[in-house]
Amino acid sequence: MVDVQLDPDDRLPIYEQVASEIRRAIANGEVTSGERLPPARDLAAVLNVNTNTVLRALRMLRDDGVLEFRRGRGITVAADAPLRTPIDEKVRELLDLARQLGYAKQEVIDLVARS
Repeated sequence: MVDVQLDPDDRLPIYEQVASEIRRAIANGEVTSGERLPPARDLAAVLNVNTNTVLRALRMLRDDGVLEFRRGRGITVAADAPLRTPIDEKVRELLDLARQLGYAKQEVIDLVARS
């Protein structure tokens, strides 16, 4: 997980930010299906947060079916973990709609940048 950006001033709780960064890493292929994650203690040290915060994020991802906890094998990315995030899907839908309406990709990018 490269370039992790946690914002303590964000309204989103830190544990949800951690979970989002792990989801993003999986969606971007930085962490692949079946790959073992570092221990929570190591992730916490890298992210400069409390270990319990990381554990809460990992449990949330486990409950969502993104991660698997296995005794003796640690925490791994689930085989059927979603490869795309909901935002990826919405961006694709937006680009499809824009093409139908005659917008070029760069025009859409400019519109989003101005928003």
